[in-house]
Amino acid sequence: MADKPRNGNGKSREKGNGSGNGSTIMRLSGKVAIITGSGRGIGQATAVKFGKEGATVISCDINADQAQETAQLVTAAGGEAMGFQIDVRDKASIARMVEAVVAQYGRVDCLVNNAGIVQDATIKNMTDEQFDSVVEVNLKGVYNCTKAVVDVMLKQNSGVILNASSIVGIYGNFGQTNYAASKFGVIGMVKTWARELGRKGIRANAVCPGFVSTPILAKIPEKVLKALEDRVPLGRLARPEEIANTFAFLASDEASYINGAVIEVSGGLTL
Repeated sequence: MADKPRNGNGKSREKGNGSGNGSTIMRLSGKVAIITGSGRGIGQATAVKFGKEGATVISCDINADQAQETAQLVTAAGGEAMGFQIDVRDKASIARMVEAVVAQYGRVDCLVNNAGIVQDATIKNMTDEQFDSVVEVNLKGVYNCTKAVVDVMLKQNSGVILNASSIVGIYGNFGQTNYAASKFGVIGMVKTWARELGRKGIRANAVCPGFVSTPILAKIPEKVLKALEDRVPLGRLARPEEIANTFAFLASDEASYINGAVIEVSGGLTL
């Protein structure tokens, strides 16, 4: 399910700099960015940030209403967006989305592989279904989406692939065998793609958030959340916008020499 593009023709847009004496080109002006799992949390914040920075945002989520809601938030902030219902496990739904985007805009400049799920259990209690479902979404889904856009980026001789990993993907975490494996795996993908695609003008990087204040934490007791905050040297959880800012920087030309990087955004949690 796709919304119609809104607000403009995909060309570079400008905004005032607040001083009344000119305008500033936004960092992602003219770029077309696909963001998976953008219906809520970090993905939604990233979509809104990209829109504010001038990108045409392709909001993708397994929940059609949430994908459209994010697209509407982008347009309300002055950006241009399309909303798509996709399942990152379903190659056909991804292909339809990419075909529609290329038909409309002729290019894909950035893919943010953000869609992910958690199904926690200790290794003793984890079921095969829990392990397989998390790996299928968090790891295979990243492969499916990247595979769907890589030919477009190769023809352009340009592009940025950004994988949402986690500090759990570097250091592990109690009760998250499946999640840790998937998030470690997407780091391996990024490092491989950086080698394979760098000379083709395509950069690949990973972002590893720590604890982030998103709806996924809504069911965690207040005492547990306080304990998480106490572990962070900055004394608080991250805001989704702070992760989005990192994605936006890496997607921009300002990060043109950053390739194969794994960037922690954890408030110093792992020190």
